[in-house]
Amino acid sequence: MYSPPDSSTAERMRAAHRDAAGALGVDAEGEEFWGWAGRTLGRPGTAAGGRRVWLRLVTAPAEKAEGKLWEGAEAAQRVFADLGGRRPQLLALHERVADGVAYRAELSEYVDDAVISADPILQGPVHVPAGWWSDLRDVLLTITGADTDRVAVRRAYLERAVPQYLDTELPEHIRWTTAHGDLHWANLTAPGLRLLDWEGWGRAPYGYDAATLYAYSLTDPGTAARVRDAFPELGTPDTWAGEAAIVVELLQTTARGDNQALIGPLETWARRLRATAQHVSPSPRAHWTACGVRRHFGR
Repeated sequence: MYSPPDSSTAERMRAAHRDAAGALGVDAEGEEFWGWAGRTLGRPGTAAGGRRVWLRLVTAPAEKAEGKLWEGAEAAQRVFADLGGRRPQLLALHERVADGVAYRAELSEYVDDAVISADPILQGPVHVPAGWWSDLRDVLLTITGADTDRVAVRRAYLERAVPQYLDTELPEHIRWTTAHGDLHWANLTAPGLRLLDWEGWGRAPYGYDAATLYAYSLTDPGTAARVRDAFPELGTPDTWAGEAAIVVELLQTTARGDNQALIGPLETWARRLRATAQHVSPSPRAHWTACGVRRHFGR
């Protein structure tokens, strides 16, 4: 959860949230949960019949109210439904435009389990049930197999950013799979595992989700080690591009003054990726194209 935005943005978002709650028949109450720069505002509420719900408001300039981030939750509902109980069901949508600003309200079922961290970057050790890690691995495996043309990480971006931040070239052949796209500790719950905030899901280099969780764990070495135990493929040639993707994304944010707590660990990780780049090569039996289609060459 991020800090509230400036007072003008906060009041505008609160008014739009109240409007959406009224339109959807929800009595919104409880603590506010803000997204980055006030772009989103979520609050718990009660719907007809006393059902507990979550109402999340997303905003964008009217001319940009489309595409991956705008439609992510709706698309995830179509493809994954509740993902075997691992994601909250989307119940309804409400949209409006006012003064050149678009608002989309997403009404979802309420999740009783709390998020593990109020901030994406881990602030202390993680304590979860014994089976939580295997559950997470299983659900990420299910996600990777989903068929979609949505894009979470663009190859064109990596072709620019990897040379800039890692001083090496992006491999020609990359294994692409489907990813949640924003797997950090403020989007995971415990003791029951749920994955929240699906607006950015889509195709990404293999290992991107696990690498993202590892990146946001770097402030707590014990948890970072536990992530690597749960995802032993990290650090192998198969996940090099997925790791490089999150490293360059976060290094770019640190250059803007964000995520300063991660600078040192990210620079260490970047050096390791740079040193191992020459060992990244396609499988002798197959290669993975940029669109994620596996092509075999003989037997």
